[in-house]
Amino acid sequence: MSLIDTVLYGDCRQKLKEIANSGSKARMCVTSPPYYGLRDYGKEDSQIGLEESPEEFVDQLVEVFRGVHNCLTEDGTLWLNIGDSYYNYRGGKGQALPKQSVSTTEQDLPQKNPRRGNKLKGYKEKDLIGIPWMLAFALRKDGWFLRQDIIWSKPNPMPESVADRCTKSHEYIFLLSKNQNYYFDVDSIKIPTVDGKKLKRRKSVWEVKKKAFRGAHFAVYPHELIKPTILAGSEEGDIILDPFMGSGTTAAVSKSLKRHYLGCELHEEYENLIQKRIVTDLL
Repeated sequence: MSLIDTVLYGDCRQKLKEIANSGSKARMCVTSPPYYGLRDYGKEDSQIGLEESPEEFVDQLVEVFRGVHNCLTEDGTLWLNIGDSYYNYRGGKGQALPKQSVSTTEQDLPQKNPRRGNKLKGYKEKDLIGIPWMLAFALRKDGWFLRQDIIWSKPNPMPESVADRCTKSHEYIFLLSKNQNYYFDVDSIKIPTVDGKKLKRRKSVWEVKKKAFRGAHFAVYPHELIKPTILAGSEEGDIILDPFMGSGTTAAVSKSLKRHYLGCELHEEYENLIQKRIVTDLL
């Protein structure tokens, strides 16, 4: 039985197999996985993001997106938002924590030490790990076509207290395709020229403000960030897949654009939040 407008709760690596076996095919996937070492979202052993090393983290995501690959139409695409982490090791204190570089507040620091006090070979104190490109290259090696890196430029980034580098104000969105030829509606995401008289092709730097969402304790990407991905990667009536549904942003934007959604979420307690988000955004 095919699935539509549904969120399956549990480990996405297993739930994606159920979606593939159901016969449902998504035209595209847009998602933002948990960032490496950022936070313990719910104490589950199966959650992604608290692996022993960046390499293990990337391996787990490659497995997830291998499942996504099986759920897409032959002309399908993957739009992947992923942030980076810094490697901070305090040998004397038995700590080695990757720290997301968007803030110095406790909210954006790891709540669990995934390193267990072991210093990782190949990483130096203060190194930018390079998670986005590690993942992009790993996905390319696994069979995806790596088509473009899009820069999400944040005019209102979280402040940082570091004094030996610039404040980080961007993340990556990678466009990957299942096959060499894929669906991409370039006209649907054109933007007005300066004088407003014509439309021009969108460039690869997207300036979108971060927006707080009070309904969840975790970060959510803004509607304005993923709306162009859905417009470019699908048509009305298509299914949009998100294996890390979270607060339901992908589902809400998909429905507002007359698409269907299909996704996975590890935490079943988010169900009411997701459904409320969809209904609220359609009003």
